[in-house]
Amino acid sequence: MITTNFFRETIDKVCFTVITVLTFIIVILVGGSLFCQDNECLFKNLPHVEYFSWRDQKISSKDRGFSIIFDRPMSQESVEENLRIEPSLDGRISWSGKRMVFTLNNVIPYGRNYRLSLKNAQEKFRGNLGADIDPFVAEFPSRDRAFAYIGSQGEESGRLILNNSTKQNKTILTPEYLTVIDFKFTPDSERIVFSAIDENKKNGEFPLLDIYEVSTGLSQDLTTRVPSQLRLVLEANEYQNNKFDLAGENGEIIIVQRINYNNPEDFDLWRIEAGKIPQRLNTKGGDFIITPDRKAIAIAQGEGIAILPLDNQGNNPQSVNFLPKFGQVVTFSADGNSAAMIDFNKDNEDLRYTKSLFYVNNQGLEKELINIEGSIVDCKFNGNGKQLFCLLTELIEMETEFQEKPYFVAIDIQSQEIIPLLALPKFQDMKISLAPDGFGILFDQLITENDVPQNSLKTALPDDELFTDSAELILSSRLWLLTLPSAEMVQPQLEELPIAGFKPQWSP
Repeated sequence: MITTNFFRETIDKVCFTVITVLTFIIVILVGGSLFCQDNECLFKNLPHVEYFSWRDQKISSKDRGFSIIFDRPMSQESVEENLRIEPSLDGRISWSGKRMVFTLNNVIPYGRNYRLSLKNAQEKFRGNLGADIDPFVAEFPSRDRAFAYIGSQGEESGRLILNNSTKQNKTILTPEYLTVIDFKFTPDSERIVFSAIDENKKNGEFPLLDIYEVSTGLSQDLTTRVPSQLRLVLEANEYQNNKFDLAGENGEIIIVQRINYNNPEDFDLWRIEAGKIPQRLNTKGGDFIITPDRKAIAIAQGEGIAILPLDNQGNNPQSVNFLPKFGQVVTFSADGNSAAMIDFNKDNEDLRYTKSLFYVNNQGLEKELINIEGSIVDCKFNGNGKQLFCLLTELIEMETEFQEKPYFVAIDIQSQEIIPLLALPKFQDMKISLAPDGFGILFDQLITENDVPQNSLKTALPDDELFTDSAELILSSRLWLLTLPSAEMVQPQLEELPIAGFKPQWSP
């Protein structure tokens, strides 16, 4: 009897303790707001940020905005009023339930660290304002401002060099025995695909252009990468490898123009992928460029431009888009919705010696921007596709010949206003590259054998032979930076860089 009473009393005590604890928890959860004073609440579950899309990332030109997801509906006005980004970024905010999206108006400037903070924003509670948000802070960097070039002096001659302006360092990426001819960054900037001559296996008069890839040491996230890791992609055995471009989501597909050494009529584009046999595309044509989505080829064919899907390989004529009016695609906008194309005015007797630059978009608009007698050397869209930066030449008639005087302009697509930026004294196989954030234009200045009197040519010859695309011997070269107008700087500024090199190219 005593034992039975003892167990009953023990069970009663346990039940009473459990009931007391549960009652206390319910009181806290239901009446937690009663413990608040001046919005400082004990035991209250504060609103907070559940997700920030730019966390642990390096932001690039392809990142056009970020999203923040809250754990509950928020007062949109209080969030927008209290959101801080340092340095500031120009953009606009939109909402979808608990998700806020900040869309950039311009490409994010490279080489900077940013800090986002949010405090004092309030939850939306039954149409009224509730508790303040748990303060949120996040930091994110943009990609390093960096560029690559081919060196032209000393141990750098013919080698691929990476200049990281953000880290203020320089890295030689390729070995001495390779003479680099051309190169392209992959979209993530972590690799460069390049063509080069191996000095150890020259074949008489024919330079063998093999294709390689090398790591840059740059990264699209916060991890550390090792530079100068080299891999041979495609040898020039039966076929000479000429111009190439990168396709696929991250440049994993290489499209190469190849010509048979023994049969010049055997000339075609080839598709190169790691682990796969090189594949002929059976596509006849001349100059080509890969579209920004990296899924199609724009190639000059006959009297026009053909757009050929890569997955089609030219086998289905109905999938080919043909633009008969234009003879060359100069460049595409980053989103691929528009392009700059050249009409050589062959069919118009009044314009037979001129060239027209056209803006063409996917809505069928064809707008002539300029018409000149000189050359349209190259053009690049800015990040939002509203401006073109072009290198043009003015044709000047001399006593015995014509000369081309180069100059840079900015062209506003909507108004068609042409804004002069810089006139140059000389034009010789010049290559230009527009920074992905619109910071500035890199270009080279070459001194070739034709620029030096014959009686002094021998003393001017360099130790290593480097040639321009038009096969002229390069005696020396230097790089220039044209910094473009911005909110901080009204006028463009020209700066000679202390770099002996050519074919500069910004990393994406």
